[in-house]
Amino acid sequence: MKNLLLCTIALVVLCSCEPIQQHLVAGSGMNWVTFRGSRALSGYTAQSLPDDLSLLWNYHSSVRSISSPVVMEGTAYWSDVKGKIYGVNLQGEEVFSFDMKTPVEAPPMVFDSMLYIGRVDGGLTALSLRERDTVWTHYTEGQISASPNLTDKKDGVVVVGSYDNFMYSIDRNTGERINRYEAGYYINGAVAIHDRHAIYGSCDGWLRIVNCEQGITTDSLELGGYIPSSPAVISDYAYISDYSGNIYELRIEDGKIKTTRTMHQAQSESGEGAAVAVPAASNTTLYILSSDNYLHAIDRKSTNLKWKYLLKGTVGESSPIVAADKVVVCTRTGIVTVLDAKSGELVWEYDTGEQIVSSPAAIRGHLFVLTSKGTLFCFGKKKDK
Repeated sequence: MKNLLLCTIALVVLCSCEPIQQHLVAGSGMNWVTFRGSRALSGYTAQSLPDDLSLLWNYHSSVRSISSPVVMEGTAYWSDVKGKIYGVNLQGEEVFSFDMKTPVEAPPMVFDSMLYIGRVDGGLTALSLRERDTVWTHYTEGQISASPNLTDKKDGVVVVGSYDNFMYSIDRNTGERINRYEAGYYINGAVAIHDRHAIYGSCDGWLRIVNCEQGITTDSLELGGYIPSSPAVISDYAYISDYSGNIYELRIEDGKIKTTRTMHQAQSESGEGAAVAVPAASNTTLYILSSDNYLHAIDRKSTNLKWKYLLKGTVGESSPIVAADKVVVCTRTGIVTVLDAKSGELVWEYDTGEQIVSSPAAIRGHLFVLTSKGTLFCFGKKKDK
């Protein structure tokens, strides 16, 4: 029962085979399409942030949220726990709202003019941002706690994990189920995409890889403990953590796991206070949060520690992101910290005064942070008067 409880209470960390389209990539200017930026869930964007960030505005929804914001063409979207979806533009104005009328915890995903979002009642809903109405809802038999994702197959396939112990592939146009793939327990994190393959972990401690075109599981690997969060994929490498805080690297080739190694060892075998944040990855460096409240920068090639930075406050579910030459990390205590990605030196810091469990989003020149109280902060460079 203790193990069941640990997996159940692990909070959300917040989650087509044609050539990747620009609006599906984190580095495409004004878009941040999933809670980790792109379908690979690496948390990386080539867009940089100004050194002298300032608070441009904040928007108060006054309703609790554990969703992470996503951004399409400069408008940030998220949901509160009651199921209302908000859209706020770069001027801080609400330009979209829709009431799902059912509890929602998961972050949404945006693609073209559609928003896809999982619900506590097990439904996955496609919502037209243009028509401001639902297009379809597909019901699983368990809660959906993470962001859906989109494969790169022609016409698009939405993939999402459920607490009914299955990962689903769903036609994004019709909402009809294409296939589902069994796991041994809850799927709490989002599904990452590598080429035509979907990669996901579950609370049974197994990481699985599915070929989305052929509809078959191509490989799997049992890790050292529960997998409460999402993989981060960059190039041919996937990085995944277990609940104890161990971080693993898997080299993937054509849907097969070719090599594995441990990038970071858990600080405590008990898992007490373990962080469940998703790692962030750049071309050279892996950035991870550990339960000792440090952000670690690890060389991806040698696994050597480049630097570590002691954060103010307690780390939690919020996952770090990399915006070109900077790393952004939020603590549960409410501190937003920006570090130089190469040296680990402090660039900028801000105290929101509110708890943060969601992951930040970065687009060209702007940083979005959503607090648990439902306050969206937008930071950027103030224009000279």
